[in-house]
Amino acid sequence: MTEPLPQPIRARALDALPHGFLGRQGGVSTGILAGLNVGLGSGDDRAALAENRRRAVAAVLPGSSLVTVHQVHSAIAITATAPIADDARPHADALVTDRPGLLLGILTADCVPVLFADVEAQVVGAAHAGWKGAIGGVTDSTIDAMEKLGARRDHIVAAIGPCIARPSYEVDDGFRDRFCAADPANEFFFADGRPGHHQFDIEAYVAARVAAAGVRTVEALGLDTYADEDRFFSYRRATHRGEPDYGREISLIGLAA
Repeated sequence: MTEPLPQPIRARALDALPHGFLGRQGGVSTGILAGLNVGLGSGDDRAALAENRRRAVAAVLPGSSLVTVHQVHSAIAITATAPIADDARPHADALVTDRPGLLLGILTADCVPVLFADVEAQVVGAAHAGWKGAIGGVTDSTIDAMEKLGARRDHIVAAIGPCIARPSYEVDDGFRDRFCAADPANEFFFADGRPGHHQFDIEAYVAARVAAAGVRTVEALGLDTYADEDRFFSYRRATHRGEPDYGREISLIGLAA
């Protein structure tokens, strides 16, 4: 049976531009990494990774150059002006560009992928928001970097792709207290769980951060990476199973040449 090609999940808010949130379907990796694994930090076969990344690009913006970063759970956003070699990726967790033909890519496996665009200014951005980057302000950094390229935050639209959902994301008291110390209003994003634990809605938290920064349109797709094994990779699911490795999915946005 021929493996189906990747089918990007698209957001209505970004419909005017090439973009897509890709899951695990449509790739050539096998075993526990089966599917469209694009994580250079995984132990996957290098040829399979290269083919998966090629397929991802072809599914969203054929002929473009994929640009990714070495993600470190920071709040750092870089401006991409040219292709970047895989072995020269800067340590950062967000990218912005105004250059046609560059395809910005963010890798996740439960963390929150956020794609941004100011269609009028022709400026796009992509952010990887794990909990550290989210509370640290990676989405704010992305919006700031887009403004330096001529975007206006009240013209920017954003979409939040597949990530771990509240029912799947258990955290302890210390985790919740860290967020509430930053802003007491953050208690809203935590539901009571078993004693000493809570269920964290990181998707809603990131959406609120983006909206608070002045972005008027924020579309959250509401897709749970942990719960939907057929469609998505999940770091937490792999950890709970004691698996030695896990795949990463990619979220992409760019400007057509």
